[in-house]
Parts: sequence; structure tokens; C-alpha cells
Amino acid sequence: MGTEAEAEDALQESFIDIFRRLDTFRQESSLGAWIKRIVINHCLNELKKRRVKFEELTDKTNEVYEEDYQQEEDSSYEVLKVKQAIMQLPDGYRTVLTLYLLEGYDHKEIAEIVGIQESGSKSQYSRARAKLREILQDS
Repeated sequence: MGTEAEAEDALQESFIDIFRRLDTFRQESSLGAWIKRIVINHCLNELKKRRVKFEELTDKTNEVYEEDYQQEEDSSYEVLKVKQAIMQLPDGYRTVLTLYLLEGYDHKEIAEIVGIQESGSKSQYSRARAKLREILQDS
């Protein structure tokens, strides 16, 4: 969300929504998954209000982007340094990277949540990783 305070506000507003809509829970999934979906959707809606823009793909939109699995020579980045670098990413990159790496969603789920194609999620993730490496190397 950008800052810890904004994240706390979003979480609090999400739980208010959850309690208001508790009677709509249909037990089609676990309660935890239902709550998680509401929180993520609320956060994404807040980001959309800030006009989160995803980079448009200009060519090869159906091509699957393979991840570069080469390990970095120096993989001992400090956690704080990585968090700060993630916050420097454009909103679209940061959203996809966070949903994939931290929340554990696959690209199909991310595409549905964010409203882009699966190939777009994969390319956003790939570009986010590359940009993150660039930011970390520059700092």
C-alpha cells in the first residue's frame, strides 16, 4: 500500500467490510481464503483509486516469458534494503511481484485479481524482478 499506516487503514476497513458481509459467506472456500480475498480486493481497489497503471505489452503478448533463474552472485541483500527497493517499483510491478512472491498467488490468479491477462502477469513479474535487481545494484 505504500506505507505501514496505509496498510493498517486498508486492513481495518477490510475487516469492517468482512463483518458487514459475514452473512454472505457461502462456505465455498475456507473462511481464511474468503477473508484474504476481501482484503486483497480492498487493497487493489484503493490502489486503483490512485490510478495504478499496468504497463501495456506492445508485442508478443501471448509469448510466455521465461524467468531468468541465474542466481545473483551476492544474494545477501538485507531485508530492509529489499523492502525499500520494492517500494521504488512502479505500482503495477509492485502489485504483481508482491502477489506472486509474498502472497503465493499464481499468475492465473493474479491476472483475475488485477484484471489483466495471464501473460501480462508473467511479463509484469519478469520486468519487476529485472527492475528490482537494477534498483538493488544501483544502491
